[in-house]
Amino acid sequence: MQHVRDIAERHLEGAVAASVTLFVVGNGYMDGKELQNFIQELQQARKKAGLDLTPEMKAFVDQYGKATDGKIGIVELAQILPTEENFLLFFRCQQLKSSEDFMQTWRKYDSDHSGFIDSEELKSFLKDLLQKANKQIEDSKLTEYTEIMLRMFDANNDGKLELTELARLLPVQENFLIKFQGVKMCAKEFNKAFEMYDQDGNGYIDENELDALLKDLCEKNKKELDINNLATYKKSIMALSDGGKLYRAELALILCAEEN
Repeated sequence: MQHVRDIAERHLEGAVAASVTLFVVGNGYMDGKELQNFIQELQQARKKAGLDLTPEMKAFVDQYGKATDGKIGIVELAQILPTEENFLLFFRCQQLKSSEDFMQTWRKYDSDHSGFIDSEELKSFLKDLLQKANKQIEDSKLTEYTEIMLRMFDANNDGKLELTELARLLPVQENFLIKFQGVKMCAKEFNKAFEMYDQDGNGYIDENELDALLKDLCEKNKKELDINNLATYKKSIMALSDGGKLYRAELALILCAEEN
């Protein structure tokens, strides 16, 4: 009987993980009807598996089961997944609790400043985070985690993770990059803006120049950006800088849209 329950539990975990994958490749969070459908599927899957809801699941259902305006990100959702091997929980370590810390982590592991993290850089990224969580794992398991991360977060299936893809690990309220998706510029517009705000023409933007740029963006895009959060935006973006020097390539990660 226990063997049957173990198999049922594993199937349930796979179903929940699949649901996570489906919403992660979208807009980075689940809300409204998506959230309601997920809760219904979760309850049905547990029932079919002959399992009660865990305390964490019950609290989750109580909080979001009847609300139509709820919104959760991957980190919040990961907390109810019924597996002690759920490596997503390890990303609740200190360095991923704020967008500023996340940007600093990104800069560290995008070591070649390519604008994305490849599989080897991602593996190093995960290894470091797991060690910070006092979790020692075998190299084969680390490779498995890396492959899972790519499957879940590589939205364009290019075998690499871009900044906005990996940023989905952040709690929704901390993921300011979601806001900036709606204000990105084409390459021509971005280059023109960079040159305009690089007032001394030294090839990078300092904190004061970024402040001026963000103020203008907030004024022009009031629906997407809140000027009251300007200090947070600036602090997070400057975390990408090199000693206070924000070069074109780093700022492009935030403000320049990809051109197909």
